[in-house]
Amino acid sequence: MTTPERMYRIIKRQVITEKAADDSGRRNAYHFAVPTDANKIEIRKAVEKLFEVKVVAVNTLRMRGKWRRRGYTTGTTKPWKKAMITLAEGHTIDAF
Repeated sequence: MTTPERMYRIIKRQVITEKAADDSGRRNAYHFAVPTDANKIEIRKAVEKLFEVKVVAVNTLRMRGKWRRRGYTTGTTKPWKKAMITLAEGHTIDAF
């Protein structure tokens, strides 16, 4: 069950990269960072409610943490989950 509070926590931020910008132009798809425990149904409902658009497809993938080094100290960044949302024709989401 998705509560209204959870819907606002599901969409963390929009991922704005060259690949994401190209994807939005070619197939009307937008990329978002979401919690690692969010599923496709919750993501679809949250995007449709928050942006008032019609979602055609939701694809997700887990991004692993990258190794980083700062001086002698090494570590990894946090792993995160990316959702690629494909919208119906005529629907758009403005960049944040």
